[in-house]
Amino acid sequence: MLVGVIPFGLVAGATPSARGLGGGAAIGFSTIVFAGASQLAAIDVLGDGGSAIVAVLAACTINLRMLLYSASLAPHLAGVPLRRRLTAAYLLTDQAYALSISRWTASDRPPLDAADRVAYYFGTAVPLWVGWNLATIAGVLVGAALPESLPLDFAVPMVFLVLLVPAVTSWPAVAAVVAGGGAAVVAAELGFGGVAILAGAVCGIAAGVVGELVAER
Repeated sequence: MLVGVIPFGLVAGATPSARGLGGGAAIGFSTIVFAGASQLAAIDVLGDGGSAIVAVLAACTINLRMLLYSASLAPHLAGVPLRRRLTAAYLLTDQAYALSISRWTASDRPPLDAADRVAYYFGTAVPLWVGWNLATIAGVLVGAALPESLPLDFAVPMVFLVLLVPAVTSWPAVAAVVAGGGAAVVAAELGFGGVAILAGAVCGIAAGVVGELVAER
């Protein structure tokens, strides 16, 4: 996961400087917002002269998937002290969620108690946080020296594909992938890029649910 996060973080560090926002903004985004796609969306808005309110709305719209992640994690963290749950919420990423929920629900692995689940989660989330912020700082420092022909942006979809492919193990999952990906692409092509991810999530969930019902029948 870190191999894919590093070039993504370089982009997050280099982009604000290139858009005239400065290196401090890049580091601030990575430590406070800590959400790659949302950061880049907000930076694009601010770099184009948009208001802070629009930037926040764009970032929050893209990050709505975190509501689904946190709702999925919540039953496994019941009884964990509030401070640790808040820290876990701050460190929540696509990668930390995918790795943790896969381990916690694995039927072929020994079950974990609450303390071990928390330890496993932080074992995945903290290295990602450290790697992301170090990569952001590196992007600030060397971003201007990187050739424009270097396709760092290509790392972004690759990170998500690494998470997606192992999870496609059934026909309902295939239906969710096709419907969700198709809806996101259509929304973006129609000019609704700000809600493309949300549209993909809604359609993907609906298709997955329908697929599960069909499979059960």
